[in-house]
Amino acid sequence: MAEAHQAVGFQFTVRPDGVELKLSQEVIKNIYLSGLTAWKKRAIQFKNGVLAGVYPASPSSWLIVVIAMMSSLYTRVDPSLDIVVPFLSRDCMSVQTRAVLSAILFATGLWLFLIYLLRYTLKALLSYHGWIFESHGKMSTSTKVWLTLVKMFSGRRPLLYSFQASLPRLPVPSVDDTIHRYLESVRPLLVSDEYDQMVTLAKEFKDSKAAQLQRYLILKSWWATNYVSDWWEEYIYLRSRSPIMVNSNFYIMDLLYITPTHRQAARAGNMVHAMLQYRRKLERGEHAPLRALGTVPMCSTQMERMFNTTRLPGIETDAVLHLTDRKHLIVYHKGRFFQVWLYTGGRHLLPSELELQFQRILNDTSEPQQGELKLAALTAGNRVPWARARSKYFSQGLNKVSLDAIESAAFFLTLDDEPQGYDQARPRSLDSYAKSLLHGKCYDRWFDKSFTLISYPNGKMGINVEHSWADAPIVGHMWEYVLSTDCFHLGYTEEGHCKGDVNKGLPYPSRLQWQIPVECKSIIEASYVSAKRIADDVDFYGCLFHEFGKGLIKKCRTSPDAFIQMALQLAQFRDQGLFCLTYESSMTRMFRDGRTETVRSCTSEAVAFVKAMEMSPCLTALDSERSDNAQRLALFRKAADKHQNMYRLAMTGSGIDRHLLCLYIISKYLNVDSPFLKKVLSEPWRLSTSQTPQQQLNLVDIKKFPKYVGAGGGFGPVADDGYGVSYIIVGENLITFHISSKFSCPHTDSYRFGQHIQKAMLDIQALFTEEKQRQTVENGKHTPLENGKKHI
Repeated sequence: MAEAHQAVGFQFTVRPDGVELKLSQEVIKNIYLSGLTAWKKRAIQFKNGVLAGVYPASPSSWLIVVIAMMSSLYTRVDPSLDIVVPFLSRDCMSVQTRAVLSAILFATGLWLFLIYLLRYTLKALLSYHGWIFESHGKMSTSTKVWLTLVKMFSGRRPLLYSFQASLPRLPVPSVDDTIHRYLESVRPLLVSDEYDQMVTLAKEFKDSKAAQLQRYLILKSWWATNYVSDWWEEYIYLRSRSPIMVNSNFYIMDLLYITPTHRQAARAGNMVHAMLQYRRKLERGEHAPLRALGTVPMCSTQMERMFNTTRLPGIETDAVLHLTDRKHLIVYHKGRFFQVWLYTGGRHLLPSELELQFQRILNDTSEPQQGELKLAALTAGNRVPWARARSKYFSQGLNKVSLDAIESAAFFLTLDDEPQGYDQARPRSLDSYAKSLLHGKCYDRWFDKSFTLISYPNGKMGINVEHSWADAPIVGHMWEYVLSTDCFHLGYTEEGHCKGDVNKGLPYPSRLQWQIPVECKSIIEASYVSAKRIADDVDFYGCLFHEFGKGLIKKCRTSPDAFIQMALQLAQFRDQGLFCLTYESSMTRMFRDGRTETVRSCTSEAVAFVKAMEMSPCLTALDSERSDNAQRLALFRKAADKHQNMYRLAMTGSGIDRHLLCLYIISKYLNVDSPFLKKVLSEPWRLSTSQTPQQQLNLVDIKKFPKYVGAGGGFGPVADDGYGVSYIIVGENLITFHISSKFSCPHTDSYRFGQHIQKAMLDIQALFTEEKQRQTVENGKHTPLENGKKHI
């Protein structure tokens, strides 16, 4: 009935005496408000674009420079030194007019020059990275001076994209440095003969082909804003023909302990409304830029494609489609696709209005159309069959209209029908939750969308994210904002509904219409079977480590990330009995268009520490055991320092793997055969790790609200015989591990690996505890005899 009511808002009738026109005042009002909102949005975007475009200066500074130049006219001094006057016409202007115009033009030129001077000065300052290599808590005088200058040239109240033009380019490392670091990274993983062979291949490459490839790469670094990012997106993500479900997409979970409401439609309403608020600020560039140390800006380019973005399948390579200002959402529920408009009368739908729309979908009892139920499985299977089916069956008619609606939507929402979430009463509830977010039923998420928001019947939420367009911290930034807005700003009524009045006059969500032929159904089913095989093979374990967290680790005067990485190396050796090539993701967003770099965590120092931990302790001599533990702790500190240095090198553009990847891509373009690069690029990452950072600690006071903590996210295993481990350090006393592997591999077990991680964490912590006790005794606070008396 609502659709019919809207349809008669505009009517005209042809009569013998003319045309009778009827207009609905409500429709006219909505048209007016929509247009007004659109123009306001354009005005704000233009204003913010100007502010970001002239940053770190401001438009008002132009007026100051013009006034200063104009005042010089009264002193009869021409600051332009007659540079501008000769270019002005003498015939149609008086002397005074020419002088004024000359002053304005010269002032504008001087103002633009000063802007570029400020930007290049700031860019030069941001190219300095010595601060990152200094010990935590210790800052040299030179770094203090540098930090003061950065603050001075950074301006006030920057917008999201204000620093983009001032960010330095990612530098190209020297071939010698990269090869040296690479050989150092594989030394503990290769026996002598294998290592000698690798040294020979590296020397042959360096002496013959490296210089030519490096020249082309340096040329690209001069021309492109980032010599890595476009090739990384294309060759690592878009050219892959295997399924992106599990293999590429990742997930992020809801709050761990808190569920603000158990009403599915209400929670989805608040979350979607919070996302619309975030998108509005994103489109206007009003978010504050993320800054290290609160001062050093990070690149914000990846955030541009967060909404209205879809990965399009292709035969040889996929493409990323990004649109702007799309005003609808696609909702999937029990095999049906619904289109929901997100605006009315020129404004966002209120949370209560969104709740109403989602509840209408939940109450809808219609059946899926032929072929509609598992349609989204096309996005979960191999890319080539999906590309061919899209071209053949979805390029015209109803199918094209419906597919266009999905691919142009702001994002995709699934109203799931099975409850999920962490439950202390169910030991493996986190595992089920993770698998649901990672792959679901293989046909109830649109894996090609930039992200799929997933809503569960018990009020829990989560997202599945397509990886090509951005990395996890980008989506994590949005997710932190949405969760805090949902819980602390929007809120719910006592009955668990969204706050606000319900507007029942909204048009009902409309069903997408499909005409799926039999041949296409066969392709859908084949994609589903392929995806189901992958999903069923994922062995997942979620581990909540409560014994200690960041607070205790920092008291040990070591990096929490290095602490965890050494624990992972110890757990890996105990689990597999050998060491393996280990991938840890590091960001390079201090550079323009930066994405990630690899930290090779399995170092010679880490291997030495693990071997020392696995030596049989002397059971008869207590002093000998204490000496062994002191040696182990010294080896741990050495390994942690090495890891921190490698992490810092990766962040500052001196990593190994992105440089070698780009050299390999150039070699393929030039048809240059390099056994060394082939060998490097074929090495499997049997342990792939990543930390989920907490970026906006100001949004939620964890000390005041300790239960309002996120559970982080995870990803599927990278190697068939390896582990994928994601972890998040939550507050001071909790670390959450997300561990994945494959059931088909007889040598891996995610639960077993999780137990090894927990034991490794405790074993390392025990080294510090013993050292502290030994230092206490040596300082004379109490003697061993006094300790003995206390135990009697």
